[in-house]
Amino acid sequence: MVARRTVLLAAAVLPRMTLAQEFPDRPIQGIVPFAPGASADGVARLLATDLGPRLGQAIVVDNKAGAGGSPGLSLLARATPDGHIIGIGATGAVAINPHTPEATPLKPLQQLAPVAKIADIPLVLVASHRSGLTSLTEVIARSKSAEEGLSYGTTGTNSAQHLAVELLRNATGARLVHVSYRGSAPAVTDVLAGTLPLASVDLASALPHAQAGTLTAIAVTSPARTPLAPMIPTVAEAGIAGHAATAWLGIFVPAGMPEPILHRLSTEIGGVVGSPGARERIMALSAGPAFLPAADFARFLQAESAKWEGVIASLRPGR
Repeated sequence: MVARRTVLLAAAVLPRMTLAQEFPDRPIQGIVPFAPGASADGVARLLATDLGPRLGQAIVVDNKAGAGGSPGLSLLARATPDGHIIGIGATGAVAINPHTPEATPLKPLQQLAPVAKIADIPLVLVASHRSGLTSLTEVIARSKSAEEGLSYGTTGTNSAQHLAVELLRNATGARLVHVSYRGSAPAVTDVLAGTLPLASVDLASALPHAQAGTLTAIAVTSPARTPLAPMIPTVAEAGIAGHAATAWLGIFVPAGMPEPILHRLSTEIGGVVGSPGARERIMALSAGPAFLPAADFARFLQAESAKWEGVIASLRPGR
């Protein structure tokens, strides 16, 4: 009986092992739903360069930019789930957009399978020198005392940059008024000019100005200080306990991917992100290496989706 069970178990495991060993048998298409030159594109190309040799096949980056990344991920969701098409996804298209009134038909948590989280993109609240604001405590107090509150710029409505401040507003009662821009750069430009008191932007766009002393970095929205700019305090350090709002990047495949292939992809990606050379290059792109394997990434995504769903619901009229 024991021998028969052993044979049956081996028969069940062998096809899965063979499947993983045979994958991949041709070059892999890597869908990047962002424009060339963006931080996410840089991280994706770095990963493709280092992951290809580990898998024994080239990974060809294919930029499918537009609408915050949803169209590119929709293309990925329709692909054959055999591991030969993978894609990079970010906070907006995966955890935020599905809960907005303008949501696309894409259902990321149902139509895509998470493979690995690879990086965090730090977000930072910055202030103009003309505002005189130097701390988050001052920002909150000034916003409550000002008749019309304080305006802050972001990369757009329902972006991670926008909702990170809304999460702060909900927690503190601060009177912060959103102003939508087409990207971090124009928002930072207006802060530098003093025509906008505050902006919530990605660290990459603000750090050179903070280091030059031409604007004030108030706080990063991540749960801990970022090694990219350890001098900038966190929101939590100002007494808003539990505040955490980061932008992130992860690798996805179409739902229905055979587990051995998904496991191999996740393991090899972890090897890349954990290597000293790749970590340094990711940090050079103003991103923080942040690997999570498939199962842990899936749990993280569920929590992220629930969090942003609650924040977006709080913005509805009458709430």
